[in-house]
Amino acid sequence: MDGGSRVAEVLKAHGVSCMFTLIGGHISPILVQAKRQGIRVVDVRDEKNAVFAADAYARLTGIPGVAAVTAGPGVSNTITAIKNAQMAQSPLVLLGGATATLLRGRGSLQDIDQLAMIEPHVKFAARPNRLRDLIPALEKAFRIAVEGVPGPVFVEIAVDLLYEESVVREWVAKQTDKDDKNLVEHATSAYIKAHLAQLFIGSGSPQFRPPPLFQPAEPKRRAVAAAAELLHKAERPVMVLGSQTLLRTSQSAELVAAVEAMGIPVYLSGMARGLLGKGHPLQMRHKRRLALKGADVVLLAGVPSDFRLDYGAHVSRAKVVGLNLSKHDLNKNRRPDLGILADPHTTLVRISSAMSTPPDRSAWFETLREREAARNAEIAEMAAKPVEVGVNPLAFFGEMDAHLAPTSLLIGDGGDFVASAAYTLSPRGPLTWLDPGVFGTLGVGAGFAMGAAVARPDHDIWLIYGDGAAGFSIMEFDTFVRHGLPVIAVVGNDGCWTQILRDQIEILHDDVGCMLTRMDYHEVAKGCGAKGILVKDPKSIRSALKRALKLSREGYAVLVNVHIGNTDFRKGSISM
Repeated sequence: MDGGSRVAEVLKAHGVSCMFTLIGGHISPILVQAKRQGIRVVDVRDEKNAVFAADAYARLTGIPGVAAVTAGPGVSNTITAIKNAQMAQSPLVLLGGATATLLRGRGSLQDIDQLAMIEPHVKFAARPNRLRDLIPALEKAFRIAVEGVPGPVFVEIAVDLLYEESVVREWVAKQTDKDDKNLVEHATSAYIKAHLAQLFIGSGSPQFRPPPLFQPAEPKRRAVAAAAELLHKAERPVMVLGSQTLLRTSQSAELVAAVEAMGIPVYLSGMARGLLGKGHPLQMRHKRRLALKGADVVLLAGVPSDFRLDYGAHVSRAKVVGLNLSKHDLNKNRRPDLGILADPHTTLVRISSAMSTPPDRSAWFETLREREAARNAEIAEMAAKPVEVGVNPLAFFGEMDAHLAPTSLLIGDGGDFVASAAYTLSPRGPLTWLDPGVFGTLGVGAGFAMGAAVARPDHDIWLIYGDGAAGFSIMEFDTFVRHGLPVIAVVGNDGCWTQILRDQIEILHDDVGCMLTRMDYHEVAKGCGAKGILVKDPKSIRSALKRALKLSREGYAVLVNVHIGNTDFRKGSISM
């Protein structure tokens, strides 16, 4: 078996059904052999989008996503996406092509020290130097990607490890098998032959090991009991659930049951958005800061006290129960009164089982629900106000929410427009919301959308783009069309970087760098073979959304270009 076949066998054994890539000569055998093994190969227009797609695939399936990119600039183009996956704690495997082992460091095309560049951003990086080392390196990479705190890993694979030994030896023979060699050439030939012997030694009978079963980190019984007692006695408890609670993708129903049994007001963030569906009586969406400041006990599950909690200030007055896989995140800025270093999903289920019937907290719920109702009334009032140009974005999202099916999956890629969506759209169930995470990366949209479309072919995939963010990846509409991925993208088009502009104008009195054009994004999509719809009038919102859904369900990728006007809904909300 050549190296390409071995890679494909490892991927298949680990349940990988799709690989994302941008073709390059260094990695062709991987793609060909993966296809022959029945693994879908989705090729993109920019390497970072292959990694973003692998990230989304991993988040939605629980199986490490796989991206394969060529050497040099192929690998370096993935750094932002790899860093985003690291900070979002997404398990993925990046396969990077490389020059032949014999030519490493000699000025070969696209040959750089890739490990030095990527090691700070991954959990594990490997560079197998012999064919027999390739399978163990890959199997170790898959294991490390999911154990402990999940994250990205990198395996560099030299091109001479991927092709059949006879082909590699034929390449080399052209340089070494000369009739009139001098002494130096004889020595060089001998060195090369010895190198090839080492390259392929002991590789005749590859051994594959089944992937180990994932064992989540178990909480200690004493800690579970202490947490249950604190929460049971609390008069004003609040829970905040983050992405780590959804790592066990197939067991979300168990998590929902645990949250409901605990009977505590809950805020959902990151991948946990949508966990309880729409309108659940325990879920709160607004005024989280006030709720946390007024709580006597706060449970943070997979949520660090970073900028989103004002570096711990939001929970400074409460007793904090922290659940996290990461010791660093568990203790960041505000050390919890009770910290449990374990899988948040498992721990929540155990705490729920240890708690008795919750006491009457009707007064606390009433306080929170009054705030919810007041904020929803404010949003409704602002949505009803006409804007100078185009469509009120809040009104648009109100209509869009009415068109979301139970199998709708929402992806956010942008600033102001996406943040407005987060406050006004209601994800319909577990694992139906994707955003970049704590890194706040613009440009995740198209990659996330293709990963989601592969992982959830039965869902309506809605990509919510800010017009600035759309510029990072709109050419991937070509990928959507070529691979039959019926994504619906909605571009909030106001011709500027509004989230930055709002404060920059007020504080610095200058719009430099903030202004864009109201581009015909729908025409760009049409140029890629997709369908494009323009919305400039509020009266056309409903018909545009209905048409977009119909086209998508017929198999077309669609872009809805919505000209939006300015509102003060998010004034003063920039995070730094």
